[in-house]
Amino acid sequence: MTDKVLYELIDGVGVITLNRPEVHNAMDDEAADQYRIVLDAALADDAVRVILLQGAGKSFCSGRDITMLGHRARDESDYHFVRRHQQGRLKVLDSPKPFIAAVKGAVIGGGCELALCCDIRVSSSDLKLGLPEINYGILPDTGGTQYLTNLIGPSRTKYMVMTGERIGAQTALEWGAVDFVVAPEELDAKALEIAKTIAAKPPIALAMAKTMIDQGTAGAVRSGIAQELLAQTALFKTEDYTEARAALREKRTPVYKGK
Repeated sequence: MTDKVLYELIDGVGVITLNRPEVHNAMDDEAADQYRIVLDAALADDAVRVILLQGAGKSFCSGRDITMLGHRARDESDYHFVRRHQQGRLKVLDSPKPFIAAVKGAVIGGGCELALCCDIRVSSSDLKLGLPEINYGILPDTGGTQYLTNLIGPSRTKYMVMTGERIGAQTALEWGAVDFVVAPEELDAKALEIAKTIAAKPPIALAMAKTMIDQGTAGAVRSGIAQELLAQTALFKTEDYTEARAALREKRTPVYKGK
């Protein structure tokens, strides 16, 4: 166990806290593995009725640690690397337990997808939400294109995915990417309040409510995530992806060739 992910149970709410505030809770391999362990424990614990995801410090999660782009700790293929990370998002989709995300500051890339797969998002007013993968010659690969389309529609999703631009809290609220916006100092209390309110309800009814509400889109999300897997596996092999990583290291503007 490490201190990169923290966990506590509060009145039926399993609170998972990403704890790398010095890097805006960017996920390295160790943090990602620890998150999966904690998530599985919370999902298996009958005392946990609702799961609340939050981040320590100024941000929720800035995505994969950029120092680890292209790194495969297990010497696995790109296909298996992406698929393994997709499984974490699908656990949230499949779980009968409601998930609440308390988002603030940087909510970027994989961190954005982690928030999007939750059932309810409570945001602080300093939110910066974005999917910047296009800037690295790749695309979101753990459900970003699917969950975001369900929330804000295809045109706005295309704008965010194709430009890599970030949106603020007010735009996210107006578009439907988040459900509540509060002052930064009120975020933790508001998110926990909502989580506790839901946790006090009958758990079987909660599970059925989540299943019924998700029924209309769950199949399409699963299909779309499978397509993300194939697309990302191919994009990792392109010259443009290699160029994007080189430009990032060399602190220069990339020159893409469409190859």
